[in-house]
Amino acid sequence: MVKHHLMIGTWTPPGVIITVAFDEETLKLELVKKTEIPEDEPISWMAFDHTRKHIYGSSMKKWSSHQVNSPSEIVHTGSFPLGGHARANDADTKTRAIFLLPGKKPPYAVYCNPFYDHAGFGNVFSVDESGRMKENIQNYEYCDKTAIHGMVFDPTETYLYSADMWANRVWCHKKIDDAGRLETVGFTEAPAPKDHPRWVEMHPSGQYLYALMEGGNRLCEYVIDPITKLPIYTHKTYPLIPPDIPNADTMYRSDVCFLTQSSEYLFATSRSNSFSLTGYIAAFKIAPSGAIERQICLNPTPTSGGHSNAVSPCPWSDEWLALTDDEKGGVEIYRWHKEHLARVARLEIGEKGFGMNAIWYD
Repeated sequence: MVKHHLMIGTWTPPGVIITVAFDEETLKLELVKKTEIPEDEPISWMAFDHTRKHIYGSSMKKWSSHQVNSPSEIVHTGSFPLGGHARANDADTKTRAIFLLPGKKPPYAVYCNPFYDHAGFGNVFSVDESGRMKENIQNYEYCDKTAIHGMVFDPTETYLYSADMWANRVWCHKKIDDAGRLETVGFTEAPAPKDHPRWVEMHPSGQYLYALMEGGNRLCEYVIDPITKLPIYTHKTYPLIPPDIPNADTMYRSDVCFLTQSSEYLFATSRSNSFSLTGYIAAFKIAPSGAIERQICLNPTPTSGGHSNAVSPCPWSDEWLALTDDEKGGVEIYRWHKEHLARVARLEIGEKGFGMNAIWYD
């Protein structure tokens, strides 16, 4: 019997980390535990460290660190204020912790993005020997208009790419020291004025980057310039909602994209702004070089997705994907088999603000 545990956060207080279990044989998805964390620090985006022994969280006005001893034993180990702008932590500003990316190579620093107002700086945190977040070692610059919602490293973790929704561009930063601090390399403007890049994913070849456009509701393919390291748009673009839907730019907003563990496929999602309409999940075939070969499907999701509709491929197999929504507070598992998606399990959790992204523990 193979049982996978996944952890999921919430958009709104009170803070809680939900652990669920999925059984590959019975296809059963069940609640394991609700772990209370600081009440005002719900985690809207969470990620594991490279050992899966710590969870780092984007927690409203904080960045949080949690030690994972087992699927049912998660212990809060620290919370840290937003860095950068002097007003980011004020109670009357909309500034919010939205996304973070832990390094998978030494020094394993955690790269964090505030969002909404006063979000022109990324925050870099060191970690101690055990993996706990330790201290803010740098607040690196973007620009005054910036609102970063997704980042990805190149395979060497030398270059960091950031999707900037409000400045409508993809940034490139470079590590400059052994602590993981950054300097700005440059940026590439989005192809269209209302694209609003929200998410980026990179192929293990380091040659191709995929940018998901929240406003444009499309996936755009880029190659990485070997000299400048900046992304160059290849003019290959694919829809993340069905073509020619009325009011697409106000009714839909695309969400995230991730490669499967083999990097042979990429999944991307979109959300609807109306609970009476569904979001969508798309699958793409990826060539060994990293180029997108074709779009395989564009399927409706069960709900609008709410704030979420985040797809999370299993890190160990192309066969399983998790999808979360906070319209109805659901998490579900899909089977990817013979290039078809089958929904095999769904669990709705009666928890306010559930569920943001799911992370696979085992």
